[in-house]
Amino acid sequence: MEWNSELEDYIEAHTEREPEILTELSRATHRKILRPRMLSGNMQGQFLKMLCRMNKAHRVLEIGTFTGYASIAMAMGLEEDGVLHTIDINDEIEEFTRTYIDRSGLADRIVFHIGDACEVIPRLTEQFDLVFIDADKRLYPEYYRLVFDKVVPGGIIVADDVLWDGKVVEPDSRDAQTRGILEFNELVQQDDRVENILFPVRHGLMVIRKK
Repeated sequence: MEWNSELEDYIEAHTEREPEILTELSRATHRKILRPRMLSGNMQGQFLKMLCRMNKAHRVLEIGTFTGYASIAMAMGLEEDGVLHTIDINDEIEEFTRTYIDRSGLADRIVFHIGDACEVIPRLTEQFDLVFIDADKRLYPEYYRLVFDKVVPGGIIVADDVLWDGKVVEPDSRDAQTRGILEFNELVQQDDRVENILFPVRHGLMVIRKK
């Protein structure tokens, strides 16, 4: 099956409508922020929100905030007392991101950390029902190791970009980002503490359930 814009339009037409605040955020990101391709779209946002609802998530951790699209989408799916912690190293777009978090009406559910995730994660004392990884591809294996003991039994880890534009099956693509993704995918596949499935959604989503 060939993936094309017509098929993408059909998928969007049969997916829950994008909330207005996220439509505005998407447009503003494409107008004002470098590398807007990093933005989660409606299909991925709705998928993450659905996972939060299905898992009755009270505590969520996101590694890689960017402009806050997935943060807001997941916060919409939290239980009534839910809190989402999100971490990003880029302080240059912090003001932009915080503006949309505030406008979403969910700022009381979102704790935004600016800093190196490898330093922030060990300081977090909570246990998480769901973790979403979408940051430096070179560090995916390290993120996985750092968060694993902070995930409750039955909790979910979702990792984005695990097909990395198809580079995972290209023998000549062995840059640092691709190597990080390959190591991560193999690490998960060999981990008997989890169940996992790789979905060909966008650039690849690995969904991992901790036993």
